[in-house]
Amino acid sequence: MKNNIENGKLYLVTGGTGFLGPVIIKRILDGGGKVRTIARDEGKLIELKQKFPEVEILTGDIADQFDVRQSLQGVDGVFHAAAFKHVGMAELQTRECVRSNLIGSLNILEQTANLELDFVVLISTDKAATPTGVYGSTKFLMERLTKQFENLYPNTIYRVVRYGNVLYSTGSVLCLWKEKIKRGEEIIVTDLEATRFFWSVNEAVDLIFKCMDIAENAEPYVVNMKSMSIGNLLTAMADKYLPEGMELKTKIIGLQQGENKHEKIFADGEDSSESEKFTIEEIKNLI
Repeated sequence: MKNNIENGKLYLVTGGTGFLGPVIIKRILDGGGKVRTIARDEGKLIELKQKFPEVEILTGDIADQFDVRQSLQGVDGVFHAAAFKHVGMAELQTRECVRSNLIGSLNILEQTANLELDFVVLISTDKAATPTGVYGSTKFLMERLTKQFENLYPNTIYRVVRYGNVLYSTGSVLCLWKEKIKRGEEIIVTDLEATRFFWSVNEAVDLIFKCMDIAENAEPYVVNMKSMSIGNLLTAMADKYLPEGMELKTKIIGLQQGENKHEKIFADGEDSSESEKFTIEEIKNLI
């Protein structure tokens, strides 16, 4: 499968106002493609339009079949990045998570099934490798649904990319910690020994396009990633942002419902406690 964005072709980016969306959109525009995006927040859509005037914006919900059908009119490919992705909130707002991640994804799959598009790429997460919470479970099922649709509709090219945490993504504790550390306020931490896979937003988007180049089917496309412990992440942030002379204050509350102490990218692979680690200096450069 070729990932080349073709000049003049129209691509749908779901969740274009989110964290990954604008980066994907810029890559498409830089490649000569045209973009339509759908999101629920009209205010953020207007902001996106101001940044990328050539982008066509639609207000809508991917959990609504009509909205999805309308967004797909005339498109040549789909980047499905819209998601409910906050692990803790997914445990409390299960319906909303299911509507976005399962019903919304199913709508994308069903409505693209007979369109014979150049591609439909769906974004997953390491939480789907060994799911224990609502968020990871919805993404795991999304992956399985995509495989079923690939088998049923071979003329539509479906791909899934799976990766870990993206630094400073929407809802990330890094955003909250950074500001609190700068003010010398107490930091709430779940487990200092917990480990997570991390990388930058540009690396995440690079993998999406690499998946389109290399992946041969809809099995989740994954690569080895480096990880860091929450304790090392916090140490690096304190070294970088804590005002001189102030002491870091923390409150340990333990892992929350739906959280794993360590994550996996591959179900049968090493977990984030066993993988290659970022050094403190590397983390400081990343944050």
